[in-house]
Amino acid sequence: MPLISISLRKGTTPEYRRLVSEALHASMVDVLKIPRDDQFHVFHEVTDDNFVMQPVVFGIPRSRRTLFIQLSFNERSAAQKAAFFRAIVDNLRLRAGVPEEDVMLMAVETARENWWAAGRVVDPATGYDERMTDVPHLPDARHLPHLPDARHLPDAPHLSDVRGDSDR
Repeated sequence: MPLISISLRKGTTPEYRRLVSEALHASMVDVLKIPRDDQFHVFHEVTDDNFVMQPVVFGIPRSRRTLFIQLSFNERSAAQKAAFFRAIVDNLRLRAGVPEEDVMLMAVETARENWWAAGRVVDPATGYDERMTDVPHLPDARHLPHLPDARHLPDAPHLSDVRGDSDR
């Protein structure tokens, strides 16, 4: 269940954000082999005074279209992350017209047991979503704390039950 946060300057179109999202998701499906329906992207459009960046970073000029992209996902090898980063840069250029110099990526790797969503079932042998077939086989995955299968958890009260709303 990877989560991607994209920060960019205010003023982009919904179509542009859709193309950016499609480029990121295609990279995740192709390289990380996540299921196609496992897509969680949050866009943060900020004003110029809240988007602070030098116009030249690492000796390369950056434009007002620069994207800060934070990627949260389970542990991956250095080679897989390098391929993933390359795929993101290529897909953003091809699909959304974002030049390489305007892409800033940061990966936050989390422990496999730190993710939960209703309907997601973790394979105890790998620690990944059971629908994923091409995942790292880490020797310690079988020793992770058992995560409940969401299909066997009691139903949580619906928000309208808590608030007393009559319509659902």
